[in-house]
Amino acid sequence: MKKFLSLALALVMVCLMLTSCGGGKVTLKILDTEYVQEDYAICVAKENTELLDKINVALAEMKAEGTTQKIVDKYISGVSHDLKFQENAEGKEELHMATNAQFPPYEYYENEVIVGIDAEMAAAIADKLDMKLVIDDMEFDTIITAVQTGKADMGMAGMTVTEERLQNINFSETYAKGIQSIIVPEGSKITSVDDLYAEGAKYIVGTQKGTTGDIYSEDDFGAERVMKYASGNEAVQALITGKVDCVIIDNEPAKAYVEANNK
Repeated sequence: MKKFLSLALALVMVCLMLTSCGGGKVTLKILDTEYVQEDYAICVAKENTELLDKINVALAEMKAEGTTQKIVDKYISGVSHDLKFQENAEGKEELHMATNAQFPPYEYYENEVIVGIDAEMAAAIADKLDMKLVIDDMEFDTIITAVQTGKADMGMAGMTVTEERLQNINFSETYAKGIQSIIVPEGSKITSVDDLYAEGAKYIVGTQKGTTGDIYSEDDFGAERVMKYASGNEAVQALITGKVDCVIIDNEPAKAYVEANNK
């Protein structure tokens, strides 16, 4: 699919390098057992309660109108919609959204433009607020700081509400639910999440730095068993090259990475 093209090319290059070295192509799969379930929301600075209230009103309206579900269905199920956002936004006050655009289908690049569930949700919210959306791409673990310091007005990046994050920022109402999944190579000795907890287990887990998959993995398995990467793509490349034994990441991006690699 077109929206996964840039991701697919990056992974195919890795596979080609492996093949040229005699390693053959590595086929990936997602385990049936879930690692954890979580809620996604928009983060806003603690003191910016006015913006948080406006976002929550906008989200409530979008849910009631069916806009939220239409956006999710477009990127998850491939069901197109005819909604248009930001058509008359030029010249309006800017609403800056901090994200990490390497997290399909929530945010990723298509023809040098950031698209995805979060990008479209943010555009719909900006319309509700009569503002112009500006998306700022950055490392995932710098998003909260950008929001705290005012460099961005809000953060959307498939971000999970956690008690630790709530100490530093506020969250909107939930707009989507996520699942942390485990990617392994075909034939892996890891057949369920229980294998990671087994007595004597030394499997190395790859994660995207700063994500809940990263945080939970370090808490559950210890820092010595977690390899952190700047993006999910890098973590998956590490799995393909045998540097880690599995990758823990949100289920929808996991499906995108596996699909792109296995083509």
